[in-house]
Amino acid sequence: MTATLPRSTAADRFRTEPGKLLIDGELVDSTTGEHFDVIDPTTEETLGQVARAGTADIERAVTAARTAFDDRRWSGLPRTQREATLHRLADLIEGSIDELADLDVLENGMPHAFARFETSTAVDMIRYFAGWPTKIESSVLATDDPLFAYTRREPVGVCAGISPWNAPVTNPLLKIVPALACGNTVVVKPAEQTPLTSVRLAEIILEAGIPAGVVNILQGPGDVGAALVAHRQIDKVAFTGSTATGKVIQREAANTLKRVTLELGGKSPNIIFADADLDAAIPGAMMAVFPNSGQVCFAGTRLFVQRPIHDAVVEAISAGSGQMTVGDGFDPTTQLGPLVSAEQLDRVQGYIEAGRTDGATLAAGGGRVGNKGYFVQPTVFAGADNTMRIAREEIFGPVVTVIPFDDESEVLALANDTDFGLGAGVWTRDISRAHKVAASLRAGMVWVNTYGDMASPIPFGGFKQSGIGREFGANALDAYTEQKSVVIKL
Repeated sequence: MTATLPRSTAADRFRTEPGKLLIDGELVDSTTGEHFDVIDPTTEETLGQVARAGTADIERAVTAARTAFDDRRWSGLPRTQREATLHRLADLIEGSIDELADLDVLENGMPHAFARFETSTAVDMIRYFAGWPTKIESSVLATDDPLFAYTRREPVGVCAGISPWNAPVTNPLLKIVPALACGNTVVVKPAEQTPLTSVRLAEIILEAGIPAGVVNILQGPGDVGAALVAHRQIDKVAFTGSTATGKVIQREAANTLKRVTLELGGKSPNIIFADADLDAAIPGAMMAVFPNSGQVCFAGTRLFVQRPIHDAVVEAISAGSGQMTVGDGFDPTTQLGPLVSAEQLDRVQGYIEAGRTDGATLAAGGGRVGNKGYFVQPTVFAGADNTMRIAREEIFGPVVTVIPFDDESEVLALANDTDFGLGAGVWTRDISRAHKVAASLRAGMVWVNTYGDMASPIPFGGFKQSGIGREFGANALDAYTEQKSVVIKL
């Protein structure tokens, strides 16, 4: 691990004054006075404390959101005013990029450059959805006389957002901003591993002038999210996280027929054909799995390589991963920071051991880095097949499994032989093959001769057990609106 630069002071205030909840337009402590510690994954030291929402806090936040919705405190504003307020939110977050990126590094561990990119992505996303309030349209329908009929797209109501820890700025905002663009109110439960960023976001939301009760943010562990899913005054749930938790949420939401958007796990295939441009495909395959220490839902963790180039690709990726710098995210040379928690470290190390036990060849990495912080080497397994645990289950760490194949039909069968269907990659110079393979892959997002590129207008979501619904793009509006038909007899 490299020597680190002086660490940021962005979290210092949380040592003496715990972060607060945002309820009904006010920053408040929990009614019980309970707090929980936030751990720095780089040093394993306590960064500070945040208020832990209890039952009374949850009830107050949901009531505030329901009252704000019923009073049309947000949806009743002129559409241009709502757009302007969301643009103001984007401006304020853009002006706070360095501070938010520092908090990202401190509580998540990601390299600072990646944290700045993550925050910039959030700003772009807000600006995209900020333009929608004036563009959500109704339709007049062709009917026979004497009927006149039209449709209205109306907000769903009170939306609960439950977000993960791997993108602490973007993920909560991705639950908030599309909902607001459609006129809803929101109660958000950020990940308990990375709450400091959301505390700062709450302050910025108030500064932007979003009315009281429209956005509420509750910090705490999983039971806070479970209470929101079960609450009868919540109309819709948006969740990003593990498939196992997503299944629990869907079952619970069925009791009240809540609408759900689930962006869940992945075990994404990344396919390199023998005719690919290896100068692009090899670094592309590394970038598909190692950024954010592999803690990316659509990471290309199953790397299928056509047999004539298999050994050369394994050798190149193994050599390249061995040269990557693992260390403190505030060090500008760092390429991989720590995993987010001790729990995640144990999980990833368990999968590395399973790869060895199942007979895969450890071509690179596999070990912990240092004795402080949750650091793991970028790890490459070769000699693997699609039946091994490391090829079947989501690891969520810097581990790639390389699997050889002979022809197009074989690799499509292997790539689709998974419970997941979030992302996929194809590397080839043959444009016909690119289109055919992309059409045959059972995944919500397919990248060709690149991996992981995203933009706000592009819908994102999964097939199979990778989720329900889409985030980003115009399709996201479907999750936050109801369509009403109005029929008038003339």
